[in-house]
Amino acid sequence: MALKIYNSLTRQLEEFVPLHEGKVLMYSCGPTVYDYFHIGNARTFLVSDIVRRYLEYKNYTVTLVQNLTDIDDKIINRANEQGIDCCQLAQKYVDAYFEDSSKLGIRSADVHPRATEHISEIISLIQTLIDKQAAYEIDGDVYYRVNHFAEYGKLSHRKPEDLLAGARVEVDERKEDPRDFDLWKKSKAGEPWWDSPWSKGRPGWHIECSAMAMKHLDETIDIHTGGHDLIFPHHENEIAQSEVATGKAFVRYWMHVAFLQIDGRRMGKSESNFIFVHDAVQQYAPEAIRHFLISAQYRHPLDYNPTSLKESSSAVRRLNNCIDALGPYRDVAGDALEGLNDAEAVRLLESINTMRDDFEATMDEDFNTAGALGTIFKFVGEVNQFLAATDNTASEERRSVLSQAYRSLVEVCSVLGIYTEEEVASDAHAALTEELMNLILEVREDARERKDWDTADKIRDQLEQLNIELQDSRGGTTWRILKGAKG
Repeated sequence: MALKIYNSLTRQLEEFVPLHEGKVLMYSCGPTVYDYFHIGNARTFLVSDIVRRYLEYKNYTVTLVQNLTDIDDKIINRANEQGIDCCQLAQKYVDAYFEDSSKLGIRSADVHPRATEHISEIISLIQTLIDKQAAYEIDGDVYYRVNHFAEYGKLSHRKPEDLLAGARVEVDERKEDPRDFDLWKKSKAGEPWWDSPWSKGRPGWHIECSAMAMKHLDETIDIHTGGHDLIFPHHENEIAQSEVATGKAFVRYWMHVAFLQIDGRRMGKSESNFIFVHDAVQQYAPEAIRHFLISAQYRHPLDYNPTSLKESSSAVRRLNNCIDALGPYRDVAGDALEGLNDAEAVRLLESINTMRDDFEATMDEDFNTAGALGTIFKFVGEVNQFLAATDNTASEERRSVLSQAYRSLVEVCSVLGIYTEEEVASDAHAALTEELMNLILEVREDARERKDWDTADKIRDQLEQLNIELQDSRGGTTWRILKGAKG
């Protein structure tokens, strides 16, 4: 079955055919790093992660670029509020973004370009638009001439008279058309700036993504993802400036993620009803949050509430229990899969094949993660029934089928990121670390009781060299790995 994607540009479900056979060029709009990101943002970033994982599952080579907007009015204003440099503020929240996204199992992109590192490419692209009469300069500011692009509005499907509403363009009587948007902004006193042919200033938001996508991917890319709120004006403007500059289609498939809601209202900082990821993971396991965020197809709104998170927590436990029960059969050879005589083993083998087929069929329909989860948990129920009827003296046939069940289940769960063998290894590593530290602390405590302060201090000092800090108190000794430690 062919993979189909709902293309926001055509508003149709289309068969996915990449520009280059076997390869996918993909761009995802990343965070503006002036604050922590909330779980509504996380849904958008998570969808990009799953699209990439599934394409790789389908044997495509994917190059994913996700930008980091590290210069923006919001960043400047927040830095001024805190009395720090814009670069310091941006770096703080870049670090926080990677830390929180990794907790949700979101893999890093192949490239995470920053706007401030691509000023020369941005200036070059703006100059191309000026040369083509698609942009104009006024007193050091440069604006895109919307009327120059006859197809403006083709992504948002808005009428010309409606295009100003929601455009978030600054009121400026100098502009030729109120809809014209900034490509370069002359800096005001105290604002960061870069040299350009027009003024000491900084780039506009929209031009940044076009320049970075073209530098790290190509003039035409296969897939561009982002939140539904970016359709207009951001992605509309990306199309206008990119296609005029190159004379080529900018993106073949546009994918937009529906809003996460609370009590039926969109979650967002403008609504003051958001929940930061780093707060959410204090209440719920990251795997449960990830499960919840993919429990609805990405184009459908999803409501955040405690009941849904508890249900996801329960589902993840059920999945983990099943895979743990299959673990002992992980490395069993599959030689006994041919010519099975055990009727129940045959049925489970058929269920494995059905699960994989159904998983692909649902994911091929525009990455329907909700349907994929349904397929997985139906199979979990079948595995549990088979395990209940299998004891420790299981035949080689049954052991081989259970090994196949383990590998198949882990593989499809890895596509959704709700279970990976790497995470299991990480958990095992953490458990071993905990046990070893308990042993070390016990040895040190024995030394302290003997008043062997040299040994006790040596243990503490050696651990400090490993970035492990000990804290002694009347209640005992605790330890923590300091930020930046390697392990």
